[in-house]
Amino acid sequence: MNGPSVDSDLNESDGLDEREGSDGSDLGSGLGLRAESRVERRANRRRARSRRAFGCFAGLVSLIVVGALVAGAVLGFGKGKDALANLFSAPDYKGEGTGTVTVQITAGQSVSSIADTLEKKEVVKSARAFERVARDDPRSLQIQAATYTLRQHMSAKAALTLMLDTSKSVLVMRISFPAGKTKAEIAQILQNSKLKLPANAASTALNNPASLGLPAYAKGNPEGFLYPGTYDVPKGANAYTMLKLLTANYAKNAASLDLVNTASRKKLDPYQAVIVASIIGAETNRPQDYAKVARVIYNRLQAGMKLQMDSTIHYVVGRDGGVFTTPEQRQTDSPYNTYKYKGLPPTPINSPTRDELRAAINPAAGSWLYFTLVNLDTGETAFASSAAEHQANVKKLQTWCQAHKGRC
Repeated sequence: MNGPSVDSDLNESDGLDEREGSDGSDLGSGLGLRAESRVERRANRRRARSRRAFGCFAGLVSLIVVGALVAGAVLGFGKGKDALANLFSAPDYKGEGTGTVTVQITAGQSVSSIADTLEKKEVVKSARAFERVARDDPRSLQIQAATYTLRQHMSAKAALTLMLDTSKSVLVMRISFPAGKTKAEIAQILQNSKLKLPANAASTALNNPASLGLPAYAKGNPEGFLYPGTYDVPKGANAYTMLKLLTANYAKNAASLDLVNTASRKKLDPYQAVIVASIIGAETNRPQDYAKVARVIYNRLQAGMKLQMDSTIHYVVGRDGGVFTTPEQRQTDSPYNTYKYKGLPPTPINSPTRDELRAAINPAAGSWLYFTLVNLDTGETAFASSAAEHQANVKKLQTWCQAHKGRC
C-alpha cells in the first residue's frame, strides 16, 4: 500500500473514532476490515497483558511439574538401583568368625564347589560371596585338598585368607600313598612319616593281615588292597590304624564298582581281577589304554600264551631304572616271571587305582595280543593282533630309543 500504515496513522490521530482513507472511503473497504477503536485498543492491550501474565504463570507451573517429575524419576532410579543391588548382592559376614569347624576339601574340587561346602558348614554366609572374593584373588587356585580347621561366620575374605595359610588352617597330619606302590614301599612310606612309629611297626602290621580288614578273597595278603591316596591321620594313630584306613578305602571303591559281582558275571575270580588291575597300572600310565591292556591280558590267557610282562619280573628283581627287563632277569625262576611261566602271577604286584580296577572287570573289545610303548615321554602305546604287526611297533620303539640315548 502507498498510504500510511495503520499504526502510524493511529499515533497521529488519537481523537478520531474512525480513520478515513485519503480518498474519503473507509479503510479496508472491500477487504472486510475496519479501523480499531480506542476502547477496543485498550481492551486488547489488557487482554494481551493478561495473556502474558498467564503465560508466565503457566510456564512456572510447567517448570514445577517437570521438576517434580525429574525428582521423582531420580528418586525412583535410586530406589531401583538399591533394589537391584540388593537383588544381586552376595550376603557376607563381617570379621574373623568364632569357634572352630573342620572342612574337608577333596582333590579336584572347583572353587564353586568349595564355596558351597563352606556355606553348608556355615563358615561363610553365602557361596556367592566366597566365589567373588576367590575370583579376585588368583591364589584361590592354589587351595589344596586337605582337612581345614576354620571358624564359623567368617567374612569370605577372611575365610580365603585362612585357607591359604595352611600353617594355621591345616592342623591335621596327612600321609600320601601314591598309586602303583607295593606293600613293601607303602610300609616304608608309613615308617618314614611324621608319625614317628616304632622301628619296623609298619612291616609288623603288614605281617599280621588278620587285623587289617582284608576281604575274604585277598587270601590273607594285603598286596593289592592298600588303596592309594592321601589320608588324614587320626589322633593317636598307629601303623594298624593307618593300614586299616587303606584297606577300608579299597573295600569302599570295590563296592562302588560292584567288583565281586561284575567279575563273577564275566567268569572272573575277584582276586584275579585285582591282579590284572595291578599289572595294568604297572604297564601303562595312560587311562585311555587301561581297558585295552586288560583285553590283551585276557586274550593271551585264553589263547594259552605266556603274558611276558616285564612288570611282573620287576616285582621280583626290583627296578633298575629301566623300563624293560634284561635277558638275565627274564631267566629268573619265580612264579612272577611271566616270561617263564604261563598264567597270572600268584598275587597282585602293587596297589591299583579305581580306574585300573574298573578296566580289569570291563576290558575293551578287541583281538589284540600284543602291546608296546612307542614313546616313553607321552606314554603312547601301540596295540597289535599279530606278531608281524607287533614287530613293526617294536621297531618304532627302537627308533625312539635310538633318538633318546639312555632312556630305554
